[in-house]
Amino acid sequence: MRVAVVGAGVSGLTATKCCLDEGLEPTCFEQSRDIGGVWRYTEHIEAGRPSLYPSVISNTSKEMSAFSDFPYPEDFPVFLPNAQFLNYLQRYAEHFGLRKHIKFGTAVVSIRKHPDFATTGQWDVVTEAEGKQTLHVFDAVMVCSGNFSEPYLPLHCFPGIERFQGQYFHSRQYKHPDVFQGKRVLVVGMGNSGVDIAVEASRVATKVTVSTSRGAWVFGRVFDHGYPWDMVYNTRLMSLIRNSLPRPLSWGLINYRVNQWFNHKNYGLQPDCLVREPVLNDDLPSYILTGRITIKPGVKEFKDNSVVFHNCPEEEPIDIVVFCTGYNVSFPFLEEAVIKVENKHASLYKYVFPTHLQRPTLAVVGLIKTLGAMMPVTEVQARWVTRVFKGLCRLPPQSLMEKEVNEKKKNQVRRFGLSFDEVLKTEWLVYMDELASFIGAKPSVLGLLCRDPRLALTIFFGPCTPYQYRLGGPGRWEGARQAILTQWDRTLKPTRTRVPASSSSLCPSLLTVVGVLLLLAALVFGFQ
Repeated sequence: MRVAVVGAGVSGLTATKCCLDEGLEPTCFEQSRDIGGVWRYTEHIEAGRPSLYPSVISNTSKEMSAFSDFPYPEDFPVFLPNAQFLNYLQRYAEHFGLRKHIKFGTAVVSIRKHPDFATTGQWDVVTEAEGKQTLHVFDAVMVCSGNFSEPYLPLHCFPGIERFQGQYFHSRQYKHPDVFQGKRVLVVGMGNSGVDIAVEASRVATKVTVSTSRGAWVFGRVFDHGYPWDMVYNTRLMSLIRNSLPRPLSWGLINYRVNQWFNHKNYGLQPDCLVREPVLNDDLPSYILTGRITIKPGVKEFKDNSVVFHNCPEEEPIDIVVFCTGYNVSFPFLEEAVIKVENKHASLYKYVFPTHLQRPTLAVVGLIKTLGAMMPVTEVQARWVTRVFKGLCRLPPQSLMEKEVNEKKKNQVRRFGLSFDEVLKTEWLVYMDELASFIGAKPSVLGLLCRDPRLALTIFFGPCTPYQYRLGGPGRWEGARQAILTQWDRTLKPTRTRVPASSSSLCPSLLTVVGVLLLLAALVFGFQ
């Protein structure tokens, strides 16, 4: 079975590898000259490719971001600068022999149903390399092109921008803070890029203002007791608590928890909706506290050399505006009838499969938002997709898939009062467990409790590292157990560069509270 993979970033690499694991024949088309996608930094901006600024650091820790059968080297830092993240992807591609399946400098021009699609499920794929177009016929397609290439810049939402005499640009064009030297800077939008750029600009600019109409929760990479935020937040125990409590109580607890670091209301950051995608930044609170950054409401209008904010009568002089307004979801090589995009959202079953195709031979990998690492999510998606392609997993009837997609959309818009592209689409661990259960790779904590209690307790109370999804089922990896039991060793290795002679060697996992945890385990497992 021949499979076309579009893109050789994080999603494309794991899609190619999963195809090989299932005995399929992948051909990965990458329009640039190397792998890495959004993680490959280039000084110049390339059309149709994501653009990265050199200071980008991963927002998720290395153990939570690893591919499930390929841990990071123990000497890599816990949160990775983009160059080391790319180095990991290069090691992954080399280890599993992926490069020979990638055609570099080859853009996908169009993907259309083959004339006999109803019976074969095949696709006509037209590619272009060095000005020459070629037609291929593939049995299946995995779209791994990401959604960070087409900037969303709604200038019509900002009255007066046409007469603003200063400079303005989308965050995709940002590379270095030198452009802000001695300037008064306005950053519009409060996602991760917006806050990163504001922090960098504040070191050289005269003044930096961040405009946000809705506010945001702010997490630090450093969480409880100095451990990585996601290794504390994304555990099976914490996920069980969050999803067992009534929704208002669950989000109320999260509200309380994030305000323990600092009171968001006092810093002008309190979201107008409890359920907002958080921002990861360690510097923002102190930069607000020291006056380097000021938080303001949404923009009301621009004037020649200033801006007016809602509920703020005075004008604020500005020289440069950076619009951090996100990206459009688009598939220019696909017919609109194949994947319908509405309000920056593609209607896909489990965020992967179009619901209306006669044959499930096209899938989108990596088009999802979760509060957690993307790499294990894209990997479990790809593992499921390849099993569906082979006929080993079956999708529900079209009517049921469409009903689920529509219900999820209605529930999220009704619950949050927002376009649901702007909120967390799904719980990270719950989503991965669901897809893993489709292929028989979801770990059984109860089963392990009888056979391997140490591993079971580590899995339940410790961080949900991706290795858990290689303990059993198709693609089982012999090294999964050892990788789980040594996950904290690899986490602490790069930071414990000076260990006092009197320090304890106890791991931050279960040892200090083993009695309480055993009691909790008995209670929790007793209700399952």
